[in-house]
Amino acid sequence: MAAPTKHFLSYLETSIKQNANCPALSDYDGELTYTYAQMAEKIARLHVLFSTSGLRKGDKVAICGRNSAHWAISFLAVTSYEAIAVSILPDFQPESIHALVNHSDAKCLFVGPVVWNAIDVNAMPTLGGIISMNQFELLESRTDKLTHAYNNWENAFNEQYPKGFLALEVTYPQNNLDEPALINYTSGTTSDPKGVVLSYRSISSNVQFGQDRIPNKAGWSMISMLPLAHMFGLTFEFVYQLAGGCHVYFLSKTPSPQVLMKAFTDVHPYMILTVPLVIEKIFKKTIFPVIHKPVMRVLWYTPFIKNVIRKKVHEKLMGAFGGELRYLIIGGAALNREVENCLKAIKFPYTVGYGMTECGPILGYEDWDVFEKRSCGKAVHRVEVKIDSEDEQNKVGEILVRGDNVMSGYYKNPEATAAIFTEDGWMRTGDLGVIDAKGNIFIRGRNKSMILGASGQNIYPEEIEDKLNNMPHVIESVVVERNGQLTALIYPDLESFKTETNHKTIEEQMEQNRLHVNRLLPGFCHIKTTEIVDKEFEKTPKRSIKRFLYS
Repeated sequence: MAAPTKHFLSYLETSIKQNANCPALSDYDGELTYTYAQMAEKIARLHVLFSTSGLRKGDKVAICGRNSAHWAISFLAVTSYEAIAVSILPDFQPESIHALVNHSDAKCLFVGPVVWNAIDVNAMPTLGGIISMNQFELLESRTDKLTHAYNNWENAFNEQYPKGFLALEVTYPQNNLDEPALINYTSGTTSDPKGVVLSYRSISSNVQFGQDRIPNKAGWSMISMLPLAHMFGLTFEFVYQLAGGCHVYFLSKTPSPQVLMKAFTDVHPYMILTVPLVIEKIFKKTIFPVIHKPVMRVLWYTPFIKNVIRKKVHEKLMGAFGGELRYLIIGGAALNREVENCLKAIKFPYTVGYGMTECGPILGYEDWDVFEKRSCGKAVHRVEVKIDSEDEQNKVGEILVRGDNVMSGYYKNPEATAAIFTEDGWMRTGDLGVIDAKGNIFIRGRNKSMILGASGQNIYPEEIEDKLNNMPHVIESVVVERNGQLTALIYPDLESFKTETNHKTIEEQMEQNRLHVNRLLPGFCHIKTTEIVDKEFEKTPKRSIKRFLYS
C-alpha cells in the first residue's frame, strides 16, 4: 500500500530549512538567482502584502507570464497563503486572458512584462490589482487598501519580523489537503472555458510520488522548459524539484534546439522532461545519420562489435543532454517506434509516462530499467486505473481513473464535470487502451482530439477550426499534426468562390485565410500549411467528423 499523502508544503518547508544557503531558483537567460532562504523571504514578503491588502484565504490570484523564478515564487506565495492560484498560459491572445481572469473571479493578477504590454486592464473589472512579476511592482490598484499596503510594505514586513526573517522558522499550512489550491485552464477558449480545479492533495500526491520513486537531492540541477502554466511543467519541473532541494533553472522563452542543447551543457540536468517531438528531432539530427549508414546497419547487430557501437551512441546522446542525466521522462504522446527501439538497444535511462491536466498530471510511470516498451507505465501511487471493457487485457476500452491525483471538477462548469465522471466516481480520461497482466498501460487510441505542442502546450483543433470555418469560402475543416506542425485540411465552397469577382485562385484564398486565422491565435497554434480536399469529410450519424480517418 502507498503511504498517505504528504503535503507538498511540508516538503517545501523541510527543504527550505535543510538547504537554506543552497541555490533554489535561477533565470537561465538572466542574472537572477535565489537561495532557498531568499526564496522563503520573498514568499513571506508577499504574504505580508496579501494580508495588509485584504486578500483572504480562498480568494483567486491569477498568474500569467513566461517561466521565471518570480513566476515560481508567485505560485508558492499564493498557495502557502491558502489563496487559490489561477495559472494562465502567456501565449493566449489578450482577449482570452481577459476572459479567463474574469471567469476565475481573480482578485489579483501577477503578470509578466510581455503579457502586461498586450492586455487591457479595463477588460478585467473584477481585479483589485495587478502586480508585475518583474520586481513585484504594483502596476494597477483599484482599492485604497492595496495602494496603502504596497506603499507601507517594508514597514509592515519589519513589524511582523522585528528580529529579521529567519528561514529556519518557516511554517506553512498543511491541514488543507482537500481544499482547492489551483485552477488550471486547459485552453484559451472564451466560450466554454474549462478551469481544472486541483486540490492540495492532488499536487501533493504527485510530488510525493516523485520523491518516493524518483528521489532527488541538493546539488542536482533541473531545467524548467515546459510552461509553468502546464501541469507537467509546474509539478515535475518545479514543485517536486524544490521538495528535494534541487536547483531549478527557468527558460523564459520557447527554446530553439540550439538554445536547449547549450542549456543542457551549461546546467547538466539530472532529469529531462520532454515530449516525443524533441527527442525525435535530436535523433534525426545527431543519431540516425550515423547509425543509418550501410556499414553501421550491419555492425549494429554484429555480436560483440554491436556492444561497442551502442556504447558509443549512448555516450554521444548522454553528452548531448549534459553528461549527468539519470532520467529522461517522455510524455504527452506516443514515441516514434524506431527512436524507442534505439533507446532500448543502447540502454538509455528513458521512460514514457502518462498523465493529464485533470490529474495534476501523472497517472502512469515505471522505472526506466523495467519499463515495458510501447507502454506508458503503471498506475502511480494513490491512483487506480481500469479499462472500461469486458476484458481489460485484450479488449480496448476507455481508460478510467480515480484517486488522490484526480481533480475536484471544472470551475463553474457543472455540466462538463458531470460528463467526465461516472456515477460511481471514476473519471473518464477520453483515452482508449488496455492493461496487461503486470499492470502496464498501453494506449491504443485517443477519444480526445487534443494535439500536444512541441513545448507541452495543449492544442485544441476544434478552436482553430471554429475560426477557420468562418473564413471566406470555407465549408468545413480539420486541423491535423504532421511532423510536429499543424496542417489544415479544408473543404472549400467552390460555388460561392466562382460567383465572386476576384483574381485569386482558391489556393491563394485559402492561404489568405490561413494568415488571417494565425493572427488570431497564439504562436503554438499557428497553421503551417493548408490542403484542399475535394469532398466533404466523412461524418458519424450525429454529423461529427470522423477525425480518426484524417492525418
